[in-house]
Amino acid sequence: MLMTSDKLRRVAIYVRVSTEEQAEHGYSIDAQLKTLTDYSKLYNYEIYREYVDRGISGKSMDNRFELQQMLQDAKNNLFDTVLVWKFNRLARNAEHLSQIVNILNKNNVAFMSMTEQFDTSTSHGKFMLHIMGAVGQLERDTIVDNVKMGHKQRARTGKHNGKLPLGYRSVEDIVNGVRSRESKVEIVPEEEVIILKIFERFATGRGFKSIANELNHEGYVTRSGGAFSISGVKEILDNPFFVGRIRYGRYENWSEKRRKGLNTKLETFDGIHPAIVSEELWNKVQYLRKKKSVVSLKRFDGEFLLTWLIRCPKCGAPMVANRTQNRKKDGSKVTRLYYSCSNFRNKGSKVCSANSIRKLEAENYVIERLKEVLAKPQILKAIVKNINERKTKRVKPLQQELEHILVKITELEGKRRKYFDMYEMNGLDKTMFSKRLDDIGEELERLHVKKTEQAAEMKDDHAEPVSYEVVRALLNKFDKLLDSSSFDQRKTLMHLVIRQITIKDSKTIDQIDMNFDENTVHHFLNADPSVNYAEGSFAVQMKRETLGRSISIAI
Repeated sequence: MLMTSDKLRRVAIYVRVSTEEQAEHGYSIDAQLKTLTDYSKLYNYEIYREYVDRGISGKSMDNRFELQQMLQDAKNNLFDTVLVWKFNRLARNAEHLSQIVNILNKNNVAFMSMTEQFDTSTSHGKFMLHIMGAVGQLERDTIVDNVKMGHKQRARTGKHNGKLPLGYRSVEDIVNGVRSRESKVEIVPEEEVIILKIFERFATGRGFKSIANELNHEGYVTRSGGAFSISGVKEILDNPFFVGRIRYGRYENWSEKRRKGLNTKLETFDGIHPAIVSEELWNKVQYLRKKKSVVSLKRFDGEFLLTWLIRCPKCGAPMVANRTQNRKKDGSKVTRLYYSCSNFRNKGSKVCSANSIRKLEAENYVIERLKEVLAKPQILKAIVKNINERKTKRVKPLQQELEHILVKITELEGKRRKYFDMYEMNGLDKTMFSKRLDDIGEELERLHVKKTEQAAEMKDDHAEPVSYEVVRALLNKFDKLLDSSSFDQRKTLMHLVIRQITIKDSKTIDQIDMNFDENTVHHFLNADPSVNYAEGSFAVQMKRETLGRSISIAI
């Protein structure tokens, strides 16, 4: 879209800074906003709105609420140009940058980068964008490769990368009265006890849950102050750091693959830090770990549809599959299937109780209750009415909370200006000045994130009321698919349409909270080729855009 000189540009300013970049000169939110605002005034641009994503990485598009809001506003033609300080504020990935600009182009919205001086309202600007995107991607990949090379070299020389595990801390290294550029690693005695207990107990045949349960009952806590879990115990037993070695390359492409990027060719190097566990104990534990890993996992005689959906009545944690085996009087075994608290299963009785609910009873109740709601339109209509009324009532307290946050932000901004004045008048020394500014900055970032979350929640509650026809059509389709689908499909459907199920202390179902959002609609529309001809499907298709992000129905 080409702008003419006689047409005033309506500009949307977008700024972003990740947590890592906040301390870097020129990247701060305030600096970007001031620069872009001054630039807009210089060229007589009308600023429609400032969109600010604070403390958020540019690797992903989905976790940036302000970016998503800006793209939605672009579709509604609320402005005609997006202005950024540098193009990498919009995206650090060439593919993501292209996706965003394509959305803007489809809605006749230009994209301008102030420092790179290109404008996608022109053919030359579009060409430059692709070139800059490719250059930015190459720059980012080169930085990643250099960081990896540096980390590997540190590992080769016996130095750790990243956070230290439980049992260790980093301290200043002073040699001959001179402070070294690198810190050194030393053992924390009170945490060393925990590590040794875990290794020694596993070496004597104890299981993961037994060890975690005992540690929790003895009052030990993790580095973050939480309870020990099965996965936490496993992580400690598998970490060669405790025997004096450094592992490198455990995961590949962590930012994209996470734990799925587990590297089968893990490298280890001798560390320069002290070991907590002896070589003999380490070898014995690793032998037992390998031996136990080939033993068949406990199999459950049954298919659990509601794992992670049912919530524990005591601690609120998800409930997971469980079974017990008992003997009858005639000596035969009987297996009973339950849903039990995952905190109890993973961390033991110190954290919670089993609070088990029978599998068959829970699943039958949920399915029958859904069918009952579908069969009685008056019940479903009452539920939808209550949801819409509840949405309306929630707006006022959310608005009050948002106003409170805005007042706090204003107060902190005033306090920051006051400290600047005091510093300029020599009323504060540099160390105290920096400390107070850091404290205010952290609180401001927290409040700005909270403000964004609050705005997102209010947006959901201001959305169009949920339609009875939409909900009825979805439940009708849900009922049919439950009868004709495989177990994996049925479980997927359950997790798609049900947000959570709460139970009473009496171990019976209390209520079922259901989700009806765009993902739900899309999934059900594509679940069966005949859906276009199913009763109510026309209403679903026509109403798709009126649904909010997530709507819960308590049954």
